[in-house]
Amino acid sequence: MDALSSRVAAGTFTSAPPSTGDTMTNVIEVNNLTKRFGKLAAVDDVSFSVRQGEIFGLLGENGAGKTTTIEILEGFQRADHGTALVLGVNPCLAHRGWHDRIGLVLQESDFDPVHTVNETLKLFASFFSNPRDVSETLKMVGLTDKAGERVGRLSGGQKRRVDVALGIIGHPEVLFLDEPTTGFDPVARREFWTVIEGLREVGTSIVLTTHYMEEAERLCDRLAIMAKGQIVAEGTSAALISAMGATTIRFELPADVEVSTLRSIAGADFILRDNLVEVLLGTGVAEVLLRLLQWSETTGVVLTRLEVVRPTLNDVFLGATGCDE
Repeated sequence: MDALSSRVAAGTFTSAPPSTGDTMTNVIEVNNLTKRFGKLAAVDDVSFSVRQGEIFGLLGENGAGKTTTIEILEGFQRADHGTALVLGVNPCLAHRGWHDRIGLVLQESDFDPVHTVNETLKLFASFFSNPRDVSETLKMVGLTDKAGERVGRLSGGQKRRVDVALGIIGHPEVLFLDEPTTGFDPVARREFWTVIEGLREVGTSIVLTTHYMEEAERLCDRLAIMAKGQIVAEGTSAALISAMGATTIRFELPADVEVSTLRSIAGADFILRDNLVEVLLGTGVAEVLLRLLQWSETTGVVLTRLEVVRPTLNDVFLGATGCDE
């Protein structure tokens, strides 16, 4: 077991203590939440909070418990133990006024295929007291040119945009996005990120689940990683990546250069793997790299395949969930 996995096993892989915060500034409060299906604990003693106006990411493999957690917060599931408050209300006991303040983008939706996109959005807009303009919403999700198209004739990615449009049509204070960009091409995904960032700028609080690490790192102010029903890592992307540890300087071992010479030049220890020198550093990366480059320039020895590899959120995810073992 590596250092990261050890910290996960010990329950210490967080960038800061779990956030409880002030209920006046938190739109979601989850404490000791547990949900079982038979003997399976789909959600096992989970606690976290979501602050007003932030994007909070909930990451995990399929079956990790994130969708069940989201469904409890949306009022579709009832917890067996613990508490969950969204805008100060238990979702299972929520009234119509509460639903008017919530937006949902579910993993799967089913709409009348004969209605046009415009008709579908107008219908859903009628359910809310302060809906967005339908034309504005269509523009936000990139469906203006499909307004008159029947829903049943749309592509999978276009139907997913309809899902998103219906989630934001009501001007929600809290928006739940469950895998919102599944089926989006790379360009559409990046355009959607701009939409989500715009919603945050006007104060919308967003809970996002996604399998795209780039998406989570780009959008989420804070995130939690779930594995086997529990939160195994929580914090900002930057803090979690920093906690992961070493940056690697890697290059091919030059011919006729002694290992001891390289160690002396670098001023750091390294490992030799398949004729590649790997210098592992927690700090001082720039200084070591500069010493190596100055030595290379002075001696004329080329450092072939030289690269600096920093940990990514994907590395954090794999380590925290044990998928890299």
